[in-house]
Amino acid sequence: MSTSEVIGIYNKRAKRYNMSTLLLYNLLGMRINRHRNLAVNALGLKKGGTVVEIGCGTGANFPYLQKVIGPNGKIVGVDLTPSMLAEAKHRVEAKGWRNVELVESGAAAYVFPENVDAIISTFALTMAPEYDDVIHRGSSSLRPGGKWVVMDFKMPTNWLKRFIPLLIHLVKPYGGTLEMTARHPWESFEKYLSNVSVRQFWFGMAYIAEGER
Repeated sequence: MSTSEVIGIYNKRAKRYNMSTLLLYNLLGMRINRHRNLAVNALGLKKGGTVVEIGCGTGANFPYLQKVIGPNGKIVGVDLTPSMLAEAKHRVEAKGWRNVELVESGAAAYVFPENVDAIISTFALTMAPEYDDVIHRGSSSLRPGGKWVVMDFKMPTNWLKRFIPLLIHLVKPYGGTLEMTARHPWESFEKYLSNVSVRQFWFGMAYIAEGER
């Protein structure tokens, strides 16, 4: 799927994105709020920390990040789609957060700041064919001990693999494709980071991967 197609999909869905994805996760039986919290906690952030989120969308992870970094920390939310960033901006303004910077950029083109404490991407990074290069550059930008965390869908290795066509059908309206299941960020983590671990959930069809510089 091309960049322009992805932008078109999410520009159309931005206004209803939060509600529609919540319904999707509920339909799939995923406890998405719990897993967002697990992904954020895996970052090992402390008060005053700086975190970059690749594919921040409407800012659904921001409340969880704010809890761990506090008002003296900083969130840099990066997203390709103007309408999604507009929704993220509304969230930030409604909450009165003054420590969020929003950047309109694709993951492949984004220039990471130096010495960030953590980088996170949830259900977004594997949409970028250049995900390996993004992870490489992001890894180089982390301070020593800083962490990268990715949460996304994956191909299960058990009997549930037969249901992947159904899953792809459900996520296709959000830009999901079968090709994306062949993209394995945790393998890039193993190339560029240390202390890599992968936790699977939702019967092996989703995961949280983490790595440390």
